[in-house]
Amino acid sequence: MIRPATIHDVARIQEIINSHAELGKMLFKSLAELYETLRDFAVYEIDGEVTEESTVSAGRVVGCAALSVIWADLAELRSLAVDEEFRGRGIGRRLVEWCFDEARRLQIRKIMALTYEQAFFAKLGFEIVSKENLPLKVWSDCVRCPKRDGCDEVAMVRALADVPMIVMHQAPPTPKGVTIPVLEPLED
Repeated sequence: MIRPATIHDVARIQEIINSHAELGKMLFKSLAELYETLRDFAVYEIDGEVTEESTVSAGRVVGCAALSVIWADLAELRSLAVDEEFRGRGIGRRLVEWCFDEARRLQIRKIMALTYEQAFFAKLGFEIVSKENLPLKVWSDCVRCPKRDGCDEVAMVRALADVPMIVMHQAPPTPKGVTIPVLEPLED
């Protein structure tokens, strides 16, 4: 079952993410970072599954993903991780699909991911894009990354065709001639 994460899930989310970070697959997350971004997260929870390798108690979180809003037309799929014991069961795919549904709910058309798992994301409709085409806000985590000077992650984007494109209006130029997109003012 996929559900929005709660405060009670934070320690387990950190455990799953940091187990992947130890392998160099993603960045470590502190408890503070996870509490601050908790509303972005969903968790995959299993109940009462018994396998030959282990017995799982009811309500165990075995995967997580976050959808972080970057701009009016772009969200980032972040921190997609599945407990090693449960990989290969479609949990990651279902978490990505949850992110698609959440983007649809928010009316965000494009979802991007920075990944080492290019084949996985390609199967889900993502296409490779140039990192230089992504907003600077995406790179805010890069300052903490040990690979920041030689990043080997692949940037991928998927557009949700069933979400209408947003028309972004331009603000008047600033004194230095820079324009920024703004949303239309609401009328009373």
